[in-house]
Amino acid sequence: MLLRKATEADLDTLCSLYESVSAYLCSQGITQWQWGAYPSRALVKDDIEAGRMYCLQAEEGIIAAVCISAEPIQSHSDLNWLFGVRPGYVHRLAVLPSLWRKGYGKCALEAAARTLAALGCDALRCGASEDNSFADSFYRALGMRAAGCTQATELQIACRAYELRLSEDCPLLPLNMHPSFRAGKLTPWGGERLKTVFDKQIPEVPTGESLEVSCIPGLESTDDCGVHLPELISRYGEKLVGPYASKPFPLLLKLIDAKEPLSVQVHPNDSYAHDHEGGKLGKTEAWLILDAAEGAELTYGIQPGTTLAELASACQHGSEVEKLLRRVKVKPGDVCYIPAGCVHAIDAGIMLYEIQQSSDITYRFYDWNRVDADGKGRELHLKQALAVTRLDCAPEPVPAPAAPIARVLDETYFTLDILNPSEGKEVDLPGICGFGLLTVLSGELKLCWQGASRVIRKGQTVLIPASAPSLSLRGTGRAALSMPR
Repeated sequence: MLLRKATEADLDTLCSLYESVSAYLCSQGITQWQWGAYPSRALVKDDIEAGRMYCLQAEEGIIAAVCISAEPIQSHSDLNWLFGVRPGYVHRLAVLPSLWRKGYGKCALEAAARTLAALGCDALRCGASEDNSFADSFYRALGMRAAGCTQATELQIACRAYELRLSEDCPLLPLNMHPSFRAGKLTPWGGERLKTVFDKQIPEVPTGESLEVSCIPGLESTDDCGVHLPELISRYGEKLVGPYASKPFPLLLKLIDAKEPLSVQVHPNDSYAHDHEGGKLGKTEAWLILDAAEGAELTYGIQPGTTLAELASACQHGSEVEKLLRRVKVKPGDVCYIPAGCVHAIDAGIMLYEIQQSSDITYRFYDWNRVDADGKGRELHLKQALAVTRLDCAPEPVPAPAAPIARVLDETYFTLDILNPSEGKEVDLPGICGFGLLTVLSGELKLCWQGASRVIRKGQTVLIPASAPSLSLRGTGRAALSMPR
């Protein structure tokens, strides 16, 4: 069989083919094609004249047809495509209904992929109506990635989009991430500002944490199609996360809303966590203060001169520990680095961005004598907390500069850059180390790369793959970019 360009002499045969496929789809309750409206004789004729129409030729004649184009489709620009900076498109793939499930559709699509690759394209994109289960099964069986849904302008119906890499060096594009949440009894100190400020679809009030990028079991973040981050890493490996494809995912990114104070807590280092928590990572973290009332404070270390024995004794008497806590004032824009062993607590009314090692280990010293509806307080972990506390750890908040781009942290486990693009001034992102996590904190920014862009709104986070093309930000707003070290 041969995939060849259609000629004017093929017009009647192709129209008959498309008419029969349209009729069969309609008989199955699929609304994708309605012959005469879409597709139509005029459209097929235009495709032939433009050199876009191809036929799959067998001994008995034309058995399939497909339109192949390297021209971009504006209506598809808002989809979360993952593959390629030079995409090509396949439209109106049709096989005679009597020959379905005999491999001819696969043959035609594979030939179309080779044609696009020869045209210099690095990815293939196509679509089908949401009710077309035949197409959905077909494209997925060929290993194509579902890239979300869009509206087809021809018939005003919802369509699924699919894509396929055409080359080994095909770059991966920034990927929208959807969070998991900690809420209810897990975060009794939380509020509802993750919804009112960042438009998050929180599960309930209170909700304290939006886990923007997470591989924590049971709390994994997802892409637009609901695929969990660990599965994405398994599929795309080093192209997505660089050397971390064969290592534990190193980072956890959160947005936190503290309507009430969090417990006074401390986290272990890698060595202690490995030995006492089943081989888990320790937890070093950092905060960027997003909102805080005038005069707001944090617990940030232990009062100088305090001994471990004094701290242990105070912990046995509940509120006695409060006088040993080191309190510091913070304001929006401050950055607080919290190494493992640093005692800390977020105060009421503070919202913040948190980047940390990918760990869920927290040891609580004290929870402000809070009890639930049953009069029961949350579990404390005094033995472990005292074992890992660094009494000499007394860092200070550091204001983030208002420069277009500023690296505010470059520590053992992660870096943190603050980006402040302004109207008319584009900000180039720094080179990606392993992968990047970009969160828009204010405004609405456009993330741009070769031949395309994507709008990122306040509160949204994208994962920037290791193999991403060069990127820049346009617009007016603020963003944070974290990367592993």
